[in-house]
Amino acid sequence: MINFSLNGEAVQTDADPTTPLLWVIRDHFKLKGSKFGCGAGLCGACTMHVDGAAVKTCVTPIAAVADKSITTIEGLGTPENLHPLQAAWHEFAVPQCGYCQSGQIMAAAALLDAKPNPSSEEIDAAMSGNICRCGCYPRIKRAIQSVSDNALAYDAMGQTEGRA
Repeated sequence: MINFSLNGEAVQTDADPTTPLLWVIRDHFKLKGSKFGCGAGLCGACTMHVDGAAVKTCVTPIAAVADKSITTIEGLGTPENLHPLQAAWHEFAVPQCGYCQSGQIMAAAALLDAKPNPSSEEIDAAMSGNICRCGCYPRIKRAIQSVSDNALAYDAMGQTEGRA
């Protein structure tokens, strides 16, 4: 048995230890928000938090998360109590097809947890491992900037205005 915390609840699985975390979460725990994209850890659609860090779960074996805390998009917020990034995603009409968005939000949430006041360049670097085939990058960046501690330092186009 492999024990871990899933969205704040203690759980366990008898899945093969080499099974990717993504498939355990989707198939065993029926949480479908995180998506399968590339299967090689390159696109970010499967991003979840493992002990608060953004992790590509399509290449992370379930054995690697024993006794750790996993947060999926379902655990980030609820329809009644959205995470600030989820609210910003709505406000800025970020998704087009929406397929990559759970991974995008999870990567952005890990960034803001680690660095509440990221620069434009730090946002670009943190989000570079998440691909949006629809090209919604400007809206993604604006949504992240709107939630950051320095939200007033960005104008509507996502450029700094020189304010602290």
